[in-house]
Amino acid sequence: MATVGFVWIDEDTAVGPLRARVRHDPDRLLPGLVFVDGSGNSAVEDMTRWADRISGCGAAVLWHDKPGCGTSPGNWRDQSLADRAAEALAAVDVLRGRPGVDPDRVGLIGWSQGGWVSLLAAATAPVAHVVTVSGPGVSMAAQERWRIQRSVEAAGLPVAEAMAWVDERTRRLRAGDPVEDVLRDQERLRDQPWYPQVSLVYDLPERVSFFVRNMDLDPADLLPRVRCPLLALFGGADDLVPVPESVAVFAPHATGLAVFPGADHDLAVPGGDPLAAGFAPVLSAFLGAGTGPAPSPAPARTSPPA
Repeated sequence: MATVGFVWIDEDTAVGPLRARVRHDPDRLLPGLVFVDGSGNSAVEDMTRWADRISGCGAAVLWHDKPGCGTSPGNWRDQSLADRAAEALAAVDVLRGRPGVDPDRVGLIGWSQGGWVSLLAAATAPVAHVVTVSGPGVSMAAQERWRIQRSVEAAGLPVAEAMAWVDERTRRLRAGDPVEDVLRDQERLRDQPWYPQVSLVYDLPERVSFFVRNMDLDPADLLPRVRCPLLALFGGADDLVPVPESVAVFAPHATGLAVFPGADHDLAVPGGDPLAAGFAPVLSAFLGAGTGPAPSPAPARTSPPA
C-alpha cells in the first residue's frame, strides 16, 4: 500500500521500443527509481507488486518490459549486460521528464542480475543513486559456481564430480569453444545423478550464449567507478548469492548496507512477513524522499491498486 498522503498516478509510457509504466505523484517533487529486473522473462505486470512497495517508500518509479516480454519486441537473451545498462539509462531519462519527479534525484534499483546491470549503468553515466537487492558482489561465473555447488550439496550428490564439469564447462566457454560442442559433451553426462543441477539454465544454446557474453563482469571492477550513493540489501538466507563474499566486496563502497536475517533471495521471510520488516524504513531513509510541491501537477489517468 502506498504511503498515506501520496496521490499516485500510473501512466503507460515507453523506453525506446519497450512498453513501460511510470508511477508518480504530480503534487510532490520526489526522487525516482528505475527498476532493473533480474534474470529470466519480465513484463510490466510482473513488477507491479514491487511498484507498490517502492512507491510506498516515497519514490516515483518506472518499470518496463524486457525485450521480447509482454508486448515488447526483441529478445533479452540476445543482450549483454551492457545492452541492459543502456536500456536502464534510457529509462532514467524518461523518468526524469515526468511531473512530480526531481530530475536531479533519479537512480536505479536492481534485483539480483539487475544489480550487475545497475552498477554497470552507474559506472557508465551519472545517476543520482543506486540500490541493489540481492545483487551479487562477484561475477556471474563465480556466482553461478557457488549456486550450483550449493544445490549439489543440498541434494547430497557427489560434489567433486559435478564441479569438475562446471569448471571445465566454464573454462572451455571462456576459451571460445563453440557452445554447441560444449552442450554436446554435457549431454553425455545425462546419466550422472548431478546432471539436473549442473544443466539447469545451461541446456539451450541461447541460454549458454547469454552466460558467455556476461560471465566475467565483476562488481569489484565497477564499484570504484560508481560515484553516487549506493545501498546494498541482502537476505541472510539467500541460497542463490554468496552473501558474506558479496558484503565484503560492497562494504568499502556502499553508503548503506543491510543483511536481513532469515530473508531469502527476494527479501521474503518464509513463514512470516512477505518482505523483510526493515526493508521499507531502510530504503526510505536512504532516499530521503522530499515532499515539496511540484511546479506543474498533471491530471490523473489511472490509480494504482490499494
